[in-house]
Amino acid sequence: MDGKGRALDNIFIERFWRSLKHEYVYLNPPNGGADLYRGVKAYVEFYNCQRKHTGTGYVPNDRFLGEKSS
Repeated sequence: MDGKGRALDNIFIERFWRSLKHEYVYLNPPNGGADLYRGVKAYVEFYNCQRKHTGTGYVPNDRFLGEKSS
């Protein structure tokens, strides 16, 4: 993915990693690998199904894309 003219390829995942770190990891330091795995898994579910995003008109991604929320 790295290369000339590819700066925009990474912008979306960079934003996600920033959100994950600032909204979850820094606020809830894990006690080990298994704890981190469970927490990140729960955060990804929250990020896709509940978190409101400015780019989608303040609706969760799954509703914006027309998918059923769990």
